[in-house]
Amino acid sequence: MLTIQNLTCKAGRKTLLSVANMHLSTQQFNAVIGPNGSGKSTLLKAISGDILSQGKVIMHGLNLSKWSPLERAKHVGVLPQGSQLSFPFTAAEVVALGLTPLSLSQREASLKIQQEMQRTDCFHLDNKPYPQLSGGEKQRVQLARVLLQLSQATKAPLLLLDEPTSAQDLGQQHAMLSLTRELCKEKGYAALAILHDLNQVLNYCDECYVLGNGELQRQGKPEFCLTPEQIEIYWGYRPETVRLSETGRVAII
Repeated sequence: MLTIQNLTCKAGRKTLLSVANMHLSTQQFNAVIGPNGSGKSTLLKAISGDILSQGKVIMHGLNLSKWSPLERAKHVGVLPQGSQLSFPFTAAEVVALGLTPLSLSQREASLKIQQEMQRTDCFHLDNKPYPQLSGGEKQRVQLARVLLQLSQATKAPLLLLDEPTSAQDLGQQHAMLSLTRELCKEKGYAALAILHDLNQVLNYCDECYVLGNGELQRQGKPEFCLTPEQIEIYWGYRPETVRLSETGRVAII
């Protein structure tokens, strides 16, 4: 679905990111992980085209740079780590910004806004001024906007999430990750999320990509990438692991 070939990003003479090969499949929730400064946000920005890069980012067989702006908007959605907006828009008006690539009647648009806000548990905030919302509420409103943007994709869309749980309380973290996994499994999305909680990666993700010093160091199933030995190499901490009796999954402590 998405293939990366020889992707590099530089700041002057310094190479910030160098990824030779990487592939994302539909119906998979993928995590990009690594210590601070390893290139995680740079990778997402390079894929989305927010920063200049060299190399190829191929989606559904066509380099993303060749996609029309309209089709790209319908098929690539980005949830940034934080979104600043000083205008007194209501939460629903912010979500409505996701209508830009769509052709809907006013009634259809209203129903879609409500549907996506309910999906992300923020419909009760619809008339509240966006600048007055908490960080977690803003994050869920922005996710509703992104999902609205992708709602008329004609091919499997790509969802890029930069630390989507950073402002959420415990329950909302799990709700957001469960929703992302559901979108992948039931609607065919490919999702790539920057996550710091390695237990969340083990619990929710199909594949993970470990970055270090701007390069892809390891990739595969979370249990393959997140052994105590590997965690010690990249994070400088050697954890213990336990296997949970109810689910059989591994947890890191």
